[in-house]
Amino acid sequence: MATTLHHWQNGGPFAGTGGRFGDVTNPATGEITAQLALASESDVETVVGAAAAAFPAWRDTSLAQRTQVLFAFRELLNARKSELAAIITAEHGKVWSDALGEVSRGQEVVEFACGIPHLVKGGFSENASTKVDVHSVRQPLGVVGIISPFNFPAMVPMWFFPIAIAAGNTVVLKPSEKVPSAALWLAELWTEAGLPDGVFNVLNGDKVAVDGLLTHPDVQSISFVGSTPIAKYVYETATSHGKRVQALGGAKNHMLVLPDADLDLAADQAVNAGYGSAGERCMAISAVLVVGGVGDELVTKIAERTRGLRTGDGTRGCDLGPLVSAAARQRVSGYIDAGEAAGATVVVDGRTVRPDADAQGFFVGPTLFDHVDTEMSIYTDEIFGPVLAVVRLDTYDEAVRLINDNPYGNGTAIFTNDGGAARRFANEVTVGMVGVNVPVPVPMAYYSFGGWKSSLFGDTHAHGTEGVHFFTRGKVVTSRWLDPSHGGLNLGFPQNT
Repeated sequence: MATTLHHWQNGGPFAGTGGRFGDVTNPATGEITAQLALASESDVETVVGAAAAAFPAWRDTSLAQRTQVLFAFRELLNARKSELAAIITAEHGKVWSDALGEVSRGQEVVEFACGIPHLVKGGFSENASTKVDVHSVRQPLGVVGIISPFNFPAMVPMWFFPIAIAAGNTVVLKPSEKVPSAALWLAELWTEAGLPDGVFNVLNGDKVAVDGLLTHPDVQSISFVGSTPIAKYVYETATSHGKRVQALGGAKNHMLVLPDADLDLAADQAVNAGYGSAGERCMAISAVLVVGGVGDELVTKIAERTRGLRTGDGTRGCDLGPLVSAAARQRVSGYIDAGEAAGATVVVDGRTVRPDADAQGFFVGPTLFDHVDTEMSIYTDEIFGPVLAVVRLDTYDEAVRLINDNPYGNGTAIFTNDGGAARRFANEVTVGMVGVNVPVPVPMAYYSFGGWKSSLFGDTHAHGTEGVHFFTRGKVVTSRWLDPSHGGLNLGFPQNT
């Protein structure tokens, strides 16, 4: 019998009043594993209200105490991350090793946030005017909303909430209704780490929950990751209601291979970046641009590696698992049909895959196209599946122009042994994250993640120093004190509390 999953507020489950439920499915088997309570407008009020009520006390909690909670959360997460990875595999479908990697990358942001005392330090100017001092501080916003996608149930929320909480904000997380259990597991972990009730909350649901967060007067900011059309909607709706927004949208990531590149390395990385997590990554490589006369050799090497991949249940040590839903499988298969009909060469066909699984899950195997034209939908659209398209070009300039003309600007990579070409590419390409012989250039937590053009709505990227600035606002204090004060005697060694 399927269990029922509820919201989380004030340190425990909250059943809500919505009366509507959605199915949570294991994509490797197609089995319905849980019923998810979907929020009503009243539930939005209740959960946001809990976060708003908790904010004043958490804002005034010392940096030392906040950091202690962050460190405790980090230690608990490190000890139990394999448990979280198993939850991700069961609901998203990605293989366990990939899920564990997701948790580890999210944990990097937790560790970055543990340094919050340094990150929110202000400045001080003594005697800016005669006996007048000036200092700056950074203060939390209040209640912040996070709307996360299905493809990274743990990592993407962790791009945001560790920094938001460390900076003194309270959080309402709206996870994807396809993969809610990771968020609820993290909420329990925060409680175990000693986070006060109401500081971290989970609101499950669909458009009712999303719109509730975008328009609620007590929600001060929105962090979103998802498709570009929805990112644009989130940005326009939330900003029109006076909120600051970082909305990360879709992508069409190119990998440029120059004739001097190590083709074995390029083939390995094209396969890793194109088919990892069944292609359900906003940083996945979906288009390989080959310059010069090495196309035949590179495609042969990619095809050899692609045919050796094992597709199946993520718990069985396969290379890639299922897509997240039956609708996703149908959509990706439809793009493969369209690519074949448009005249691209199907080198490896994932529609005929025989997965290693006990039941009929949502599987599409890795698919490789060659001789792809830039007018074809398999090139122009973000497929979000294990489909790799090879486009053959004559020159470097033609390839860069193609990348720069694309409406998306999330990630890109160049494979070459020519340092001058690599440096020129990094300088000229109009993309937010660039890899040199690195196909998935997701920055470390102390840098910031985010694209350009239609891959980002808003001015601020995720995590790193930009994330700290997003979740805080600056204040400058100018002061004059004419009389000294005396604090009395205390010979004990001073402590941080």
